[in-house]
Amino acid sequence: MLYLLAHWLHYEGLSNLFRYQSFRAGAALLTALMFGLLVGPRFILMLRMKQGKGQPIREDGPQSHLAKRGTPTMGGLMIVTSLVIGLLLWMDLSSRYVWACLIVTLGFGLIGFLDDYDKVTKYAHKGVPAKVRLLGEFVVAGIAAWLVVTETNLYVPIFSNLYIPLGPFYFLFAAFVIVGAGNAVNLTDGLDGLAIMPVIIACGTFAIIAYLAGRADYAHYLGIPHVPGAGELAIYCAAVMGAGLAFLWFNAPPAAVFMGDTGSLALGGTLGVIAVAAHHEIVLAIVGGLFVMEAVSVIVQVFVYKRTGKRVFRMAPIHHHFEQLGWKESTVVIRFWIVSIVLALLGLATLKVR
Repeated sequence: MLYLLAHWLHYEGLSNLFRYQSFRAGAALLTALMFGLLVGPRFILMLRMKQGKGQPIREDGPQSHLAKRGTPTMGGLMIVTSLVIGLLLWMDLSSRYVWACLIVTLGFGLIGFLDDYDKVTKYAHKGVPAKVRLLGEFVVAGIAAWLVVTETNLYVPIFSNLYIPLGPFYFLFAAFVIVGAGNAVNLTDGLDGLAIMPVIIACGTFAIIAYLAGRADYAHYLGIPHVPGAGELAIYCAAVMGAGLAFLWFNAPPAAVFMGDTGSLALGGTLGVIAVAAHHEIVLAIVGGLFVMEAVSVIVQVFVYKRTGKRVFRMAPIHHHFEQLGWKESTVVIRFWIVSIVLALLGLATLKVR
């Protein structure tokens, strides 16, 4: 909004400054961060008063989690509000990438909110039926894919100009990436601070990737697909980082609030649509490898248990497995953060190793 206002007023100094995506990315990060920190305490107090018992805690989970009873959920509302304010102020609202990402962030956030609301009001672990939730996610993801997809090639990292032409099937693939990312982050969100920091790390990584993909000179030099206008996604990533850092301030152990499905679905879906828009879907599987590992652990656990009656892990998702092995919650969280940093560096390395 401020970007367009500067152009409309023809204020040369301001207009030139706002032309730099790096400046607007930093401004979006700080705006989302400061807003989140300012509204956070009152927002959490409001959630406590509205929810009463807070998020239901699993009786069959780690016993240490029972102490978290009464902690409010739906903190994702604070994340989404903070990042949207940062976006509306600093992004170029004429970019289709902005609206595609907003559709996913708000759409997935709404689906997560309805799921959280159902759980809190019934004080039960089952919210919106899985099939209904997935249908809604695929509808939202399909609309976003239609907006951002300009070519239907799946680019393979490490190799220059190597791609798989998927044709019309690319739209289905893109929707699958967005939905898969949303649910993978959702499964990761089980410990204080576990999901939000890897999301921040992944967004920082994709801010760099999107900026480079949006520059014809850098894209040509690195041998990556050039996506005109993708540089605006760097600002989106920065806003997510700012909102995420503000949330982490209150989600740090012991958490004063949980993000709930409202936040995890919105953040994961946002990562997915950014990866699709920048044509780095496979790199997302590397950078977000922690989320992939969490999702795969659940799939394997359910698949094996249904067929053999035996469990591969002591508990799924896999972060609970390590808790059952005797790792403290803070140990699991920090070690998983380290894994996320290493995976992010590996993802960035694919840009040059071609």
